[in-house]
Amino acid sequence: MDLSARLSEAAAHVAGPEPQHEVSLGDIEPTALELLLHRMRASSDFPSLSSAVTRIQRIAASDTESLASLASEILKDVALTQRLLRMVNTVYYSRPGGGGISTVSRAVALVGFAGIRNMALSLVLLEGMQDQAQAGRLREEFVRSLLAGQLASELTPGDTDAEEAYLAALFHNLGHLMTEIYLPEEAAAIRKLSHGAGGRPAEMSAEAAVRQVLGLGLEALGVGVAKSWGLPDSLRSALRRPVGAAPTRAVPRGTERNRWLAALANDVALAMQLKDPEAARQQLRRLAEQHARVLNVSAAEICAAAEQARHTVAQLAPAIGLVVQPGTATHRLLTFSSSGARALAPGDLRAAAAGAGAGAGAAAGPGVLDAASAGASEGATSAAAEMLAAGIQDVMTTLSSDAFQLNAVLRMILETLLRALHLKRVVFCLRDPRTQLITGRFGLGDDVDSVLRKFSIATKPVAGTAIDLFSAVCLKAVDTLIADATDGPIRQRLPAWYGPDVASPSFLLLPLAMKGATFGLIYADSHRVGGLALPERDMALVRTLRNQAVMAFRQAS
Repeated sequence: MDLSARLSEAAAHVAGPEPQHEVSLGDIEPTALELLLHRMRASSDFPSLSSAVTRIQRIAASDTESLASLASEILKDVALTQRLLRMVNTVYYSRPGGGGISTVSRAVALVGFAGIRNMALSLVLLEGMQDQAQAGRLREEFVRSLLAGQLASELTPGDTDAEEAYLAALFHNLGHLMTEIYLPEEAAAIRKLSHGAGGRPAEMSAEAAVRQVLGLGLEALGVGVAKSWGLPDSLRSALRRPVGAAPTRAVPRGTERNRWLAALANDVALAMQLKDPEAARQQLRRLAEQHARVLNVSAAEICAAAEQARHTVAQLAPAIGLVVQPGTATHRLLTFSSSGARALAPGDLRAAAAGAGAGAGAAAGPGVLDAASAGASEGATSAAAEMLAAGIQDVMTTLSSDAFQLNAVLRMILETLLRALHLKRVVFCLRDPRTQLITGRFGLGDDVDSVLRKFSIATKPVAGTAIDLFSAVCLKAVDTLIADATDGPIRQRLPAWYGPDVASPSFLLLPLAMKGATFGLIYADSHRVGGLALPERDMALVRTLRNQAVMAFRQAS
């Protein structure tokens, strides 16, 4: 039974006799949308997808949230973090002499708030497709959407407009994607009605099939999902395809231009997936000529932007783990050439995929390890050592740049420790000049915002009071690893504020000192006893990161 029939049956039970007037699709669309959203939320994956999109969008829309908030949100998802860093480390996003980017904090600083937000939303959408039975077809549609977003960005001058245009094009077919992923039975019914089955001709057009099965159009479903995710009104409006022929005048920047641009970008991406290369090139030129005046660019500029977008996505695809099989629509898209010249061969794509794993998080090389710490042995191969060394290189690069910012460097250091050592949380503490207490300022990890406020470490002995472990470490400025904080003698030395809400079975204290006086502390803890037992070479790299924090304060003063 399709959705329209289900709605009619439900209405009969609730409302009693049928109304005398005819009910149009427009009349039932809100109810149809509500039912579809309810069914999608019942899926095991849709709630997590929606939650991730909503959190990222809430941070992006807030006037009070910062780059650090976005980085912290991304770091909650290990898979998303790794893919995003590989994405940023493609040739397209890397900067000459900049080296590899191994921390989300530095990626946000280099690429910008909106750029990282858009990458994260793209990857969250991709993640929702990974475990589906029809994952191969969905990935092809995702790559097409990714190219459409990139093309829209290429054709939009100005950073702000480019980011909005990117999302409008990326989510242009959101209703179709959500149906394929979360309503597979309905998607199969739509294909059967609009494409035929068993050699029989199609029973109706694609749009009529969608409305009969879903009770509303795919565009309305996409806009409804976007609204449930908290995407702004301007973006939801841009998801609606413009009606009629393209205007003969330039459309000003804003929602209306983004609507035409998103539609063009997705049509161009579809054309580039055609099996016949010459037909694909002719369709691209036709679309470019039809929309040149609307976008106030030449047809040649549209074709050139399409080629650049293709080149970019060809680099991004292997970096984010998309395997491209020869002969598929994705392969045709990524090897498309508007001029007919060779663009990118399958071997090139395989080579790019093989090299993608060497991006984020790779060791910076023996020279960097030597420079980072005299105590670290050359050629350290553990995953933790590689990630620590890459983070050290990130911090060194940032410290030497003109755009150095103290908070950004400190967050890079905390992020590197969190990821490399698989910490429960890491907290940066700083001495309060008024009270002389060392208190928690910011951190990363589990429930860190509520925990860091409890940190209160005395930097001077108090008469008649025993010195607790944290104060003793800060007074002596000695790095201290507590492998088992549940041990009786250790537990007795812990301060009162280190109660059930903060306490962890294993933790590491790294004091920050200048001129013999401790002014700060990095606290890192683990989920388990012995969780921070590190080989000396790794511990030397950890100390180097702490020393870089001190160096950052010296440079900032």
